[in-house]
Amino acid sequence: MHSTLVRAQNVFGFFTTVAFCTAILTALSVVFTTQEPSAKIELRNVQVVKGRPHYYSPKKEEYAHIKFDLDADFTSLFNWNTKQLFVWVVATYPSPDASSLSQAVIWDTIINSHSQSHPFNPLQLFTKPPPAKKSSKAKKQSAKKQEVDPEPGILRLKNTKPKYQVTDISGILAERTNVTLEIGWNVQPWVGALTWTLGEGQVLGRWKGVEGGKSKAFDMPPLKKKSVGSETVVSSGETPQAAEASAVI
Repeated sequence: MHSTLVRAQNVFGFFTTVAFCTAILTALSVVFTTQEPSAKIELRNVQVVKGRPHYYSPKKEEYAHIKFDLDADFTSLFNWNTKQLFVWVVATYPSPDASSLSQAVIWDTIINSHSQSHPFNPLQLFTKPPPAKKSSKAKKQSAKKQEVDPEPGILRLKNTKPKYQVTDISGILAERTNVTLEIGWNVQPWVGALTWTLGEGQVLGRWKGVEGGKSKAFDMPPLKKKSVGSETVVSSGETPQAAEASAVI
């Protein structure tokens, strides 16, 4: 009854019980942390062209190329249980029959926490790597990088190109009205459930929805067959104006 195997089983069972309870407490503890994200997204320019948006596209269709400015602060979403943050920008526009809304992701990124970017290596406790030879310039840059170590979650993007083009099942995007850009995120913890975007005005305990994070409505420019380049350029505080668009093959 008190053999070595039974004692090992008891120790392992006690360890897994403690680990499981610790994981539950860690997952629940983040509910009491404060989350107050803020973001500001603005349209820089939009262009509607006709062609093949992807190399595997079977036919030509209209697609939109949208550039934007993004200024966001997601530092409050990072805590002791945050592994990484997935952020995306989605374009929302009405469907052809105006009975529903269509959405298309135009940009996304993953922001790692400090613990994810610099994971702990237990081998470093027993082995000491030989010092690498660095030039004086490299040493200065390394020291400057250590001094200016920004908190994860700060985004300062200007005139950012989209990663993905906006396409529609109808193949027509020109002159669509009331288009908006909106930012969203997904918090991926070390332990516990995934948490998703809270819209502006939504509150869940000490978690508040994103302040801002949605652009002003704009219209897609018309598509014309003239070989004249076209795009809608928007400066700060101005309403997007439609312009001509050229056909691109």
